[in-house]
Amino acid sequence: MAKAPVYNLDGSVMKELDLPEIFSTPFRPDVIHRAFVALSSHSIQPQGRDPLAGKKTSASTYNPPTGRGISRVPRVKGERYPRSGQAAGIASVVKGRQAHPPTSEKIMRKEINKKERLLATASAIASSSKKELIMLRGHKIDKVPSIPLIVSDEIQGLSKAKDLKSFFERFGLDEDVDRAAGKTKSLSGKPRMRGRTKRKAKGPLIVIAEDKGLGKAVKNFPGVDYVLAKDLSVLHLAPGSYPGRLVVWAESALNSLNKPLMEVVRRFES
Repeated sequence: MAKAPVYNLDGSVMKELDLPEIFSTPFRPDVIHRAFVALSSHSIQPQGRDPLAGKKTSASTYNPPTGRGISRVPRVKGERYPRSGQAAGIASVVKGRQAHPPTSEKIMRKEINKKERLLATASAIASSSKKELIMLRGHKIDKVPSIPLIVSDEIQGLSKAKDLKSFFERFGLDEDVDRAAGKTKSLSGKPRMRGRTKRKAKGPLIVIAEDKGLGKAVKNFPGVDYVLAKDLSVLHLAPGSYPGRLVVWAESALNSLNKPLMEVVRRFES
């Protein structure tokens, strides 16, 4: 069983512990991608349009439609008011209906087997301990003392941004935090139309067993996230379905990984 050092917040080694067997899970990028796509679809809200939107009009085609020197599109009935004679009720005209509107009946949610999802989470956790995958994601880890980085539970009580910033500087994480903060791209076109105005980089992920104030400090650092060990999933460990995120573990978080997750790993190994 591989061993890893546990650090105090001052940067000194407190002790060594045996890494949980979940860190020896085989690397399965295919399962991770499938789980990410399925889980990310669970946050999509179905939307639709009124079936009669754009069709509530008196427009009809002239009869006979030819011989008038105008196109044959349906036109609003009446005289001596602005809309009379204007084309309406079809998709190719001003103020017409949508050609292919979204329907609320469309199935947006994708499902995945429970054991497959747990295996993907375990594989993503194991990939967070591989330096080559972390560097492939773009993280700056030249000054990080060890991978995986395990620190004492005191990190859960860091409620001030200045204390958390000192922690990042002490463990060489400040370079990656600055990289994530400086990579915010404004989007245009379809993404902006649909509410996705910016694309932000992902920095370190802090996994804890209990939030004693850390959440207040983390929100001051763009790209830095925190999550409780019991809620850990592929969405946190492999943003965009690309595994190998830089993770900081609180010591108690390793013991808080849910039991079904550990059982799936043991079943897979056997």
